[in-house]
Amino acid sequence: MVNRLVREGVIKSEAVKHAFLTLPRELFVWEGGETAAYADSPQPLGMTDQTISAPHMIAIMLEELDLKVGMSVLEVGAGSGYTSALISEIVAPSEKESEGRGHVTSVELLDELVQFASGNLERAGYSSVVTVVSGDGTLGYPEKNSEEIYDRIIVTAAAPHVPVYLQMQLKNGGVLLIPVGNPLEQLLLRVSKSEAGEVTSRSVIECMFVPLIGEDGFH
Repeated sequence: MVNRLVREGVIKSEAVKHAFLTLPRELFVWEGGETAAYADSPQPLGMTDQTISAPHMIAIMLEELDLKVGMSVLEVGAGSGYTSALISEIVAPSEKESEGRGHVTSVELLDELVQFASGNLERAGYSSVVTVVSGDGTLGYPEKNSEEIYDRIIVTAAAPHVPVYLQMQLKNGGVLLIPVGNPLEQLLLRVSKSEAGEVTSRSVIECMFVPLIGEDGFH
């Protein structure tokens, strides 16, 4: 899978390639889905109507985030914990001393997936660098906090617009990736905040994600 994504130009950086090669995807699929773990398609998460994103889409998002060691990252939509574990391989590599590592906070609305992702991350050895919390990710984390907290924010469900608190919690110089649109037509947006605090955005690619449910998302 990884070699194909490299050949096709989806995976461009050594950091993203290393993360994919290091992390066993089969540890993060729902029971019974192990045989399809490396298929390049979304994988269902039980009866929750949620999915693990297709590997090529995750790779596109990680490349667009331009992650660096030591960064603080917010993920909205924990799912199985797979994407946050990949991110942590880049921002908090095991060979880095603990004080120089970054951290990933993943906020999830569904209690069933909070437990599923947390369990997967603990078993895979990532619980020290990824924290899964229960909450409405459309309001950021902590909810409705207007402080600039995160170097990078990634949203793994489609919103009708870019949530206000996510923009607020993005640091100057930061990047926010989010699918925006309706349930049938979406664009992946890369939202950048300059060092002066100016916010701009550009379209990356057409995409299809499940709806982002929350106070500042779909209801």
